[in-house]
Amino acid sequence: HECLHPQMMQQLRSCLAFLALAHCLSHSNGYTLHHRRGTTAKQKAAIEQPNRRTAITTGVSVAILGITNVFTPKEANAEPPTEFKNVGAQAPAPEGERPFETLPNGVKIKDFRVGSGDAVVGKGSKVSVQCTGRLLNLNGVVFYNTKKNDPDGFGEGRPLNFEVGSGAALPGLENGLMGMQKGGIRRIIVPPELGYTKFPGLEPIPINDVDQRALDSVIKNPRRDATLLFDVKLERVK
Repeated sequence: HECLHPQMMQQLRSCLAFLALAHCLSHSNGYTLHHRRGTTAKQKAAIEQPNRRTAITTGVSVAILGITNVFTPKEANAEPPTEFKNVGAQAPAPEGERPFETLPNGVKIKDFRVGSGDAVVGKGSKVSVQCTGRLLNLNGVVFYNTKKNDPDGFGEGRPLNFEVGSGAALPGLENGLMGMQKGGIRRIIVPPELGYTKFPGLEPIPINDVDQRALDSVIKNPRRDATLLFDVKLERVK
């Protein structure tokens, strides 16, 4: 018993106490029956056996639950971590991965592929991006995806086009695109103050009603964290 944690010992004692209680209850029921006047031996046996069986079964069930709790690791009952929990906050980044860079305004960026070419995104640049937007408060639910913008039905999806600095897109998204080159892929985390909370109606605008309702459920509820995550691929810049 010295190898067991004190808490485990206490739970084992509780289990044994329940078993002892069940045993006492079974004998108590028999004792009471034997002292009832006018009860035949056959009647006593018919009543005593179910009562004793119920008491023992209850005690054993409770004991098994207690023992299971003792020897079940806490991790087995813990909620699994969500895919985007604490995303962008790794310190240090997992081995072999580039860490997130936090910009002065709070936007976080992480390059998955660095682009190429002479043109670099800056203020006044006209960009064309494939983009997926997620709501971190809803465990990464997608509220925007350029692949859904497919009016021709060819399955390609039209990219999001805008001029950086023109006020057409979210400031946080624009900040996150700065410095990218054609073909680059980047993850951008936008804090609420640079997202829809203060700039509703700017691009990216959800493409269907379902996605819009998902977005509204977060940005219109002040108790929810409106942090956004965008995965972008820069197709063109000029």
